[in-house]
Amino acid sequence: MVKSTFQALCVTLALGGAVYTTGLAAAESPSETQATQVSTPQEGQVSINSATAEQLAAGMNGIGLKKAQAIVSYREQYGPFTAIEQLKEVPGIGSALIERNSARLKL
Repeated sequence: MVKSTFQALCVTLALGGAVYTTGLAAAESPSETQATQVSTPQEGQVSINSATAEQLAAGMNGIGLKKAQAIVSYREQYGPFTAIEQLKEVPGIGSALIERNSARLKL
């Protein structure tokens, strides 16, 4: 049961980023469980101009709450970003981090 659930999770992550979970109630047997799709932050893009620090941290790879707060502070101080690459101006954000997250970001 655990092995098949793990394999299903690996396959779904590789195919589209959706996470499947199974729920077992006390009276259910493993054959009666059904997969339920759960949304993940990676499915959609996060707006660097409107997302909260928590949303940025959840939606970006390699960004914790501290760097996400720096993005929000920069945006509040200088106004909305005009290009994704402008994130390089935020202390602690480099080209590699922007490249790694380019598919996850929008203005």
